[in-house]
Amino acid sequence: MEEIQQTKKGFVAKALDFIERKGNKLPDPAILFFVLMLLIWVLSAFFSTVSFAEIDPRSQAPITIINLLSGGSLAAFLANMVTTFTSFAPLGIVLVAMLGVGVAEHAGFINAGLKTMLSFTPKALLTPMLILVAIVSHTATDAGYVLVIPLGGVIFYAAGRHPLTGIAAAFAGVSGGFSANFIPSGIDPLLQGFTQSAAQIIDPAIQLNPLNNWFFTSASTLLIVLLGWYITEKIVDPRLRSVTVEVNSEEQPKMDSLDAKEKKAFWVSCGIMLLLLLGLYFWAAPADSALRAETGEIAVFTAPLMRSIVPLIFIIFLVPGVVYGMMSGTFKKSKDIIDSMTKSMSGMSYYIVMAFFCALFIDAFAKSNLGALLALKGASALKAMALAPEITIVGIILLTAFVNLFIGSASAKWALIAPIMVPMLMQLGISPDLTQASYRVGDSVSNIVTPLMPYFPLVVVYCQKYVKNTGIGTLVSMMIPYSIAFMIAWTIFLLAYWALGIPLGLQSTYEYIAP
Repeated sequence: MEEIQQTKKGFVAKALDFIERKGNKLPDPAILFFVLMLLIWVLSAFFSTVSFAEIDPRSQAPITIINLLSGGSLAAFLANMVTTFTSFAPLGIVLVAMLGVGVAEHAGFINAGLKTMLSFTPKALLTPMLILVAIVSHTATDAGYVLVIPLGGVIFYAAGRHPLTGIAAAFAGVSGGFSANFIPSGIDPLLQGFTQSAAQIIDPAIQLNPLNNWFFTSASTLLIVLLGWYITEKIVDPRLRSVTVEVNSEEQPKMDSLDAKEKKAFWVSCGIMLLLLLGLYFWAAPADSALRAETGEIAVFTAPLMRSIVPLIFIIFLVPGVVYGMMSGTFKKSKDIIDSMTKSMSGMSYYIVMAFFCALFIDAFAKSNLGALLALKGASALKAMALAPEITIVGIILLTAFVNLFIGSASAKWALIAPIMVPMLMQLGISPDLTQASYRVGDSVSNIVTPLMPYFPLVVVYCQKYVKNTGIGTLVSMMIPYSIAFMIAWTIFLLAYWALGIPLGLQSTYEYIAP
């Protein structure tokens, strides 16, 4: 048995090493996005001459591919290039958040927090705690990408473990476990809106609860934490032990204990952070708060609070960071604060270059309609197979995971797929809740293995801070075990939920149907 297990481990390690080597031979991510953009242009010119029968649910007309090599499209490309880049959502999110986080980091506030946390957190529980925090970070939209993932590397390095292990575990929780969270977030009503519209094609009177997957996503939190913990400790960490960490030790947190002055500065800064959070709570609590949407809801994307998450991260880290820096002596004058922001931005220069080409590629892919065609073709093929309901659920998960390799937006994919899959499965006795849950599983598990996901290049940059030659292949090979394990376990978990007749969330206006 021991020999068999060693053989299996050897095979897995060799397979992942092969993926890493081949993946790292790909061009630099910036060049890769540029080449893919040119490919999209060529494909759009070719397929623009083809007529398709698939109906675009956005226009209710047959879908057409836009020729990006036409004179008008090329002129629009040049005219809009600057705004395409500056309006690229991840760019602003990352840079604004990092300004505040950078001050807290260089002041020593984050370092002090890590020292305090590690002083009472057993090393054996670092991984599950990190994954849990990463999952909860979904509540604050994209905050996990710019805050939790880099902190995963810092925490593990400070604890004497490989920093890439911490980055991988945090990435698995933030992105791979995107649909696992016991705290409702803006993504719940967003997806429910598309699901309800699609369900009303069959039943115009149907009303779905915005938390129609809440029970399932809450229970999934434990599944992802435990599974992510196992994958991190048994597969990812052993592979990274032989990888040399190349960092400037002066820039990394040292685990010597805080002196009296630093302790006082830390707890005063924490108190100020708590006051800021309490102030935010009391501002948002009233039913007529300006932070709520016009309907009075607070966890929807239209609520000013949800749109203010990144500025709030900036403020909530900036103010305590400045206080800590002044009290501890890290900051001697006001210019030191600006210097810390400048230093933080200098580390983002490579990401800014990648973001430029990534923004142009994603914009071209969206405007060409090639991604929409791919999603509609896949959904139509799945419908034509007329498979058993259980197999169809698995098919939805696999289809979503495949389409997610090309279309990163969760809402954009569901807007295309829902009008086909939800009515089709309702006629098979499958509730819209279950169809939506199947989609959410497929969307999550493939996030962490597609270089076309807007934040993927950013995670590569985080890794390069510790291992300079980290490439696409390195990150993909680290994340594949999570992706495969999450897909298999999550699919079985969902099917078991359905087989047992357990409601996936708060009930809607139809009777839940078990197989």
